Amino acid sequence: QVQLAESGGGLVQAGGSLRLSCAASGRTFSNYAMGWFRQAPGKEREFVAGINWGGDITSYSDSVKGRFTVSRDNAKNTVYLQMNSLQSDDTAVYYCAASLRYIGSNLSRDFVQYWGKGTLVTVSS
Repeated sequence: QVQLAESGGGLVQAGGSLRLSCAASGRTFSNYAMGWFRQAPGKEREFVAGINWGGDITSYSDSVKGRFTVSRDNAKNTVYLQMNSLQSDDTAVYYCAASLRYIGSNLSRDFVQYWGKGTLVTVSS
């Protein structure tokens, strides 16, 4: 089992920044590819960013590319999502995900082994 706990969400004005963290506990963190998804009210959960086991390969959705950066610290069992130039469309609950397969698109939802409970990000315009 892997337990994931997100933190860092909150209310921010458009154009601002937030950094989300996801702390993992349980099985060996470095065995898992990690990712971030988000779900806005009335919408499906969508892929945001993914990072491989070593942290040297990343993927982003088109809507966040150039604004968000995913990273991980295997020594701290933590993955991060730095979010800059936030827009009202970024308002959603953000979920951390762990998988034995690389998380790189919406299709990755089907093989996520573990999900966090989510953290709410609200961007005011």
